[in-house]
Amino acid sequence: MRQKVLTTVITFQSSTQAMAMERECKRTGFEGRLIPVPREISASCGLAFKCERQTQEEAAAYMQGHSLEFDSIYRVLI
Repeated sequence: MRQKVLTTVITFQSSTQAMAMERECKRTGFEGRLIPVPREISASCGLAFKCERQTQEEAAAYMQGHSLEFDSIYRVLI
């Protein structure tokens, strides 16, 4: 079984916002990828962005610096 790791996960109000985050990250080299919203955060369907190594503060600063909208930022074991 794969070991769970404490990870920064960003949620969005819409899939469009999530895809905008992914597009901007690929363009600028900010590491991460889109994932389904983890059950630990919400039972609803949707997309979230899983950061590779960034902290909550680094992710928030990046998003604000690139005018990206988001709902919340979490630290979860996934």
